[in-house]
Amino acid sequence: MRCQSITANRPIQVSLHAVSPAFTAVTARHAFARPEQPNQPTAPPAPPKSQWSPEVRAYVQRAFSPDNEIEGISLEEVTQRLKDIINGAAADGTLNTINWATQALPQVLMQQERASLSAQVRRAPNPVVVSWPSSNVSEVTAGHQSGVTSRKRKSVEIDNGPHVGGRSPPWRKPNGRNGLEDRLSSAEPGQTKLDKRQKKIKNDAALAGKGLSKLPAHLDKRKQRFDNGLSSHFATSRDDTPIPDVDNGPVVGTCQRLEKSYFRLTSAPKPEEVRPQSVLERTFELLKAKWRQENNYGYVCDQFKSMRQDLTVQHIRNEFTINVYEVHARIALEKADLGEYNQCQTQLRALYKHTLGGHPEEFVAYRILYLLYTCNKTDMNDVLSDLTTVDKRKSAVKHALDVRSALAMGNYHKFFRLYQDAPNMGSYLMDMFIARERLAAMATYCKAYKPDVLLRYITDELGFDSDVSCAQFLVECGGGELFHNKDDNLRFATGKAGYIFEALKKDAFKRVDIKGQI
Repeated sequence: MRCQSITANRPIQVSLHAVSPAFTAVTARHAFARPEQPNQPTAPPAPPKSQWSPEVRAYVQRAFSPDNEIEGISLEEVTQRLKDIINGAAADGTLNTINWATQALPQVLMQQERASLSAQVRRAPNPVVVSWPSSNVSEVTAGHQSGVTSRKRKSVEIDNGPHVGGRSPPWRKPNGRNGLEDRLSSAEPGQTKLDKRQKKIKNDAALAGKGLSKLPAHLDKRKQRFDNGLSSHFATSRDDTPIPDVDNGPVVGTCQRLEKSYFRLTSAPKPEEVRPQSVLERTFELLKAKWRQENNYGYVCDQFKSMRQDLTVQHIRNEFTINVYEVHARIALEKADLGEYNQCQTQLRALYKHTLGGHPEEFVAYRILYLLYTCNKTDMNDVLSDLTTVDKRKSAVKHALDVRSALAMGNYHKFFRLYQDAPNMGSYLMDMFIARERLAAMATYCKAYKPDVLLRYITDELGFDSDVSCAQFLVECGGGELFHNKDDNLRFATGKAGYIFEALKKDAFKRVDIKGQI
């Protein structure tokens, strides 16, 4: 009861505060304006394109007019100099203030610069005399003449023999006769290829009239010869030397002559015209001695082809066969006859698979360098996949792989050092593409070193023997006007020569097509 009274007498208090709603009020959006973005840097307005005045246009037309052409200055050089003149005037703000009617044309300025440069070079402490427009260095007396002698090994040095004679084209013989014509000539003297063809046509026509045409029999015999498993015998030579029929077996030679000219076989070989191995071994020693004494490539090449033919028709595959092909390949390399070298290289690859001896690592290195010359990446991958770990450690193969790696990475400093230290006869193969790589290296140097570099630096980096040969190379490339003296040193303006070497590099790396290419 007491509790009820207390509760009854107590007033009830009611809060007058408004109850908070269960939602958040949102103001209605009345505009679709883009929300404000944080401060971002605005792109500067594009500069207005400069408009050429009629005077500038007239100056350009006069520069390209045929009447103003100067001998020895190409259109590309005029275009580049014209761009430099107009862009320089636009940068200086003098594009509209120069009197273009009296401004000297680009070719005139280049001609004056060449004449002035020639005079300066003649007065230099280390004079380089440049004759225009032949672009030829007639005299260079370099301050530092490199005493490096040729590190190339001759083909006979591998056989420990002396070498006599200089280098001459492989198709030229000292007696004035053409070795290539001798090799292509028929067995009958005085008979031309046209006479033989006409005679064959007449004989075929006569046989056809009698119903005795030999064409079907000839085709059947040829088909049978290629269907009888020639792969198990000596590989067919690229010098068009046919192999006797397998059913008849190899020919056993009886000829005792040491020297015999090469003729392409058109029928089965006769034993009395084929030399046995004992005679061929004496011929081999005779040819090596004559090569050291006379250096007559036309004669030696013809005799080696005849030896290879006798070995082929007798199915002789042994260490002596490998020695014949290796020596012939080295001689062909020394005379830059890649056709004959490839024929030997093809046969050596087949012979090395039988482990008959020879120097396989030497010729594997040659093959890698040759594929670098022809830029044949497909065959290069095949060669690399066939190499074992032991092969890669051999000095000649390791050098060739280092050359490939240097070119792949563009390390021209390492490449030209490897060129100077090439083992065996690798430098002869590298000679085939050294000029091309020098152009590629100069294109790179012109981008990396500006505005100029010492001539001495280019000589060292490109592997030249002296400043004379280096200056000759640069002048022949069209950079004769880019020499100048600075601090009593002869320098080359690489900053202005970039477009020259880029164009030459692009032209040099075109497809290489070699007779007898593997």
